[in-house]
Amino acid sequence: MPGFGGHWWLILLILVVVLIIWGPGKLPDVGAGMGRAIREFRKASSETKDVFNSATAPTAAPAAQAPVQHMAQPGPVQPAPAPSPPPAPAEPAAAPASPAPSEQPTVSS
Repeated sequence: MPGFGGHWWLILLILVVVLIIWGPGKLPDVGAGMGRAIREFRKASSETKDVFNSATAPTAAPAAQAPVQHMAQPGPVQPAPAPSPPPAPAEPAAAPASPAPSEQPTVSS
């Protein structure tokens, strides 16, 4: 077998391990399952390749294509005027002076 050179004994060892794990009754099922998996992978791969090629392939324009009507270009856009600053707050009213000493309430004991 090309590519395996002197490593044929490794292939034999792997086959013996597989035979021990699954047993002789399950080997045909395992092989059939692997074959189905490989077929499905190839099918999905070719479908993906076909979709990619059809999506990237240039398409020929039809000969009798109606002329495209262009829309009128809008005029230049004028920037909105900057908002004016809010009016300055009014001066707060002066705080009332503290009551005169005679007006302070008295506390009786």
